[in-house]
Amino acid sequence: MEKRVYLDNAAATAVRNEVIEEMLPFFDIEFGNPSTVYDMGSRVKASIDDQRAKVASLIGARPEEIIFTSGGTEANNLAIKGIAFAHRKKGDHIIIGATEHHSVLNSARFFERLDYEVTFLQVDEYGLVDPQRLKELIRPETILVSVAHASNEIGTIQPIAEIAEVCRDKNVFFHTDAVASVGNIPIDVKELGVDLLSLSGIPLRAPKGTGALYFRKGLRLMPLLHGGIQESGRRGGTENVPGIIGLGKAAELTLQELPQKIRHVKVLRDKLVKGIIDSVENIKLTGHPENRLPGHASLCIQAIEGEALVFMLSTQGIYVNTGSACASKALKTSPVLVAIGIP
Repeated sequence: MEKRVYLDNAAATAVRNEVIEEMLPFFDIEFGNPSTVYDMGSRVKASIDDQRAKVASLIGARPEEIIFTSGGTEANNLAIKGIAFAHRKKGDHIIIGATEHHSVLNSARFFERLDYEVTFLQVDEYGLVDPQRLKELIRPETILVSVAHASNEIGTIQPIAEIAEVCRDKNVFFHTDAVASVGNIPIDVKELGVDLLSLSGIPLRAPKGTGALYFRKGLRLMPLLHGGIQESGRRGGTENVPGIIGLGKAAELTLQELPQKIRHVKVLRDKLVKGIIDSVENIKLTGHPENRLPGHASLCIQAIEGEALVFMLSTQGIYVNTGSACASKALKTSPVLVAIGIP
């Protein structure tokens, strides 16, 4: 087999063998519909509830505060649209970070077309937002603030607890996209003080098409998918049972192994970055030099076209990416890099 060096785990990961093994019976043995009352369905329903508890434990939430989704993009859409639609009478102003994932940016732009007002919270050269500046931007009609916990492109970790405190003091809902964080650093929603938090199975090495939204107990959220009583009526449609089983198993393993993983990937990341910077001229590490995800490295090389470099490395069996995975074929300058002042 050809030797490969895969360095694009921020975009996609291999599913763990333990996760695959846990999922297999739910394809051809425990395949009952969890909404039915007979034993084949009730057993599956009990298994889903077990996975909900495992995902909740990973982020310090209650099981009833977890909605399973098809991934981070759906979770972000449900958080932003679910709050904005449910609380339109309260106001029509939304604030989002300037370096958000496209699923957040485009959800906000969707509301601009519905005559909501959207304010983009600017960041500094490291991609950090200023909680004091946020406080100045919040108005009586502001209903929601959304700032990612960490950037999937540049790795910077935001002061989420401080942002949440500002929103709480101003009586504004706060959502954080933690897709890049959950599975890479410890997360506790109660310590952070967030109202909603999105996560994906990909960083946990669960199957693609899996994710969840944490929503604080008592929060009113309008569903995007209307159907049956699945997910307590907040997301209609028969559940992706094998995917949920895989997500739960991956969450369980991640919770057990996270401290060791953080130490390991940080050593590898630091060694890789030092080797590249020492060997390549006109190169810069983007994002905060210290307050960043432990296994994340984002580098800019002057006068080198990103797509060409990605292709050249791939011919040598080295796999990296340029910009966000959701926009890497767009051949446009990353909005995140523009926001931090890199042309």
